[in-house]
Amino acid sequence: MALTGAGFVVVHDFWPLLIVAFVGTLNPSSGDVSVFLPLEQSVLPQIVSANHRTALFARYSLVGTLVAAAGALCAGLPEVFVARGLLSFGQALQGMFVVYGLLGLIALALYNRLSPVLGEPQPTRTPLRESRRIVYTLAGLFALDSLGGGFVVQSLLALWLFQRFDLSVATAGTIFFWTGVLSAGSYLVAARLAERFGLVNTMVFTHLPSNVLLLLVPFMPNLQLAIVLLLLRSALSQMDVPTRNSYVMAVVPPAERPAAASVTTVPRSLAQAIGPLPAGYLLGVSTFGWPLVIAGAVKATYDVLLLIQFARLRPPEEAD
Repeated sequence: MALTGAGFVVVHDFWPLLIVAFVGTLNPSSGDVSVFLPLEQSVLPQIVSANHRTALFARYSLVGTLVAAAGALCAGLPEVFVARGLLSFGQALQGMFVVYGLLGLIALALYNRLSPVLGEPQPTRTPLRESRRIVYTLAGLFALDSLGGGFVVQSLLALWLFQRFDLSVATAGTIFFWTGVLSAGSYLVAARLAERFGLVNTMVFTHLPSNVLLLLVPFMPNLQLAIVLLLLRSALSQMDVPTRNSYVMAVVPPAERPAAASVTTVPRSLAQAIGPLPAGYLLGVSTFGWPLVIAGAVKATYDVLLLIQFARLRPPEEAD
């Protein structure tokens, strides 16, 4: 993170910047696809019982989303600095990348406070064996979901709002702040729903309506209705995050959890990287919002396939 932030500050030409973006940690979606996720996902179940695993993932996601929402709100700061004549726009943007790099150093300090036991290699950790088919199937489904998500990463969604409704970056940042707050609150609700209805049912029957709402956003005749649908969608769309992470850790043996976390995360990252390319092209030829329609349809397909494939595979705590 620190090196990525420094790279965006000191490098100014397009192709070198592209290399920094490719090998660095900068995430255009502010979502949960990162180099940190598989490591943290495999560590967290070690410190709680199975009955408290989903609630722990919900709190984990809650904190991350609230901080990401605060970051989205700060996206308007460069415009404030420019308006007051404090910095040029380029200098203000570079300052944001300096902050990003400093946050990486803060993350380093926080990681160093964790118990060393959590980071020690465990002799019982093994590659995927008995859970290989399950994990590969889940990885394929999660990749399909992330492919749809790649069409609506926050940067592209902000671009579409600007093209369609002439919305400023600062206003878009405010909208993303509130969508993040709603998503964060939904994590705690997801844990309660999972206790009553099960992990897979919670994942599908909250995620599917959110994707229908996403698909409908481009058809809204004005900005107000589009924002309402985006807010409603955000209150539902992320409930599958803690339940999904908990489910993966529940249906594989403890020794295979690190491998399962990595195998289900890497295809998601690669698939999400594909979406912005056709989405950017579509935004260049039309302001209608075809990327949102495609994203909603692809992600809804993922929901249906997930229900078909895994409705009967319950984690141990649900079987009891």
